[in-house]
Amino acid sequence: MKPLLFRIPKTETESFRVQIDDLPYFYDTLHFHPEWQLTLMLEGTGTQFVGDNVARFQPYDIYFLGSNLPHVFRSDAEYYTENLRAYSISIYFRGDILGENFFDIPETLHLKSLLNEASRGFRIRNKEANTLTVLVESIIYKKGFDKLLTFLEILNAISVSPDKEFLSGITYQNTQKEADNQRINAVFEFLMRNYEREVNLEEVAEIANMTPNAFCRFFKLRTRKTFSEFLNDIRIGHACRMLQSGDNTVLEVCYANGFNNVSHFNRQFKNRTKMTPSTYLRKYDANT
Repeated sequence: MKPLLFRIPKTETESFRVQIDDLPYFYDTLHFHPEWQLTLMLEGTGTQFVGDNVARFQPYDIYFLGSNLPHVFRSDAEYYTENLRAYSISIYFRGDILGENFFDIPETLHLKSLLNEASRGFRIRNKEANTLTVLVESIIYKKGFDKLLTFLEILNAISVSPDKEFLSGITYQNTQKEADNQRINAVFEFLMRNYEREVNLEEVAEIANMTPNAFCRFFKLRTRKTFSEFLNDIRIGHACRMLQSGDNTVLEVCYANGFNNVSHFNRQFKNRTKMTPSTYLRKYDANT
């Protein structure tokens, strides 16, 4: 998708920004910015798009996103209609935060590797609060030098974590034209609102004001996925959520997420999760 350039507010009294988002739902437009971003999700669920990766996010997930990596955390539909809370803490910083050569000294080379790894984006999934999430959360109470030390401590803790899951398949280079912003975000919005029903290529191409063939080329160039692959990523993410709730059968989940063929649903689900819906359901029940 074509992202929007997002400008992080700056102040003269801070070398990096700590931002608390406490909202009915998260900012829902695909965007990018030159700052690295570290985000701890504390409340809220939804679908994350990072580079060419589509997956679910949930409380206690930690995301580390590199400079100019397109992303959005789209809250689930009920957050737009019900009185719910989307709550996160984010840290935004530039690569030269402590000078151009700070990450080149022997003691910080591991942090330089961490920043390079973030070019693909990665996630650390936590089922509950732990030492790392508490450390990230503590930065909102710090000031001055203590705040800076906590920031470096967070980077160090993340660099040695064995639980990093890389997200985007390739390093993203932002070479797209700003003129495509409204078009691709209109398609994104439409798919998030209509994934539960049958969606055909012609109606999506019409939203983009393009012919189907031109739209397919346009979409693949910007998402590195075909239209159907991208739509199925969204559907399978929501199917996982429904299976985790334990309130629906596999058949109900299949039809509730826009699939009209159980065999096709099973195949698409296994392609993305490496297990069948039934196995996923049993595994999730065993872990709860």
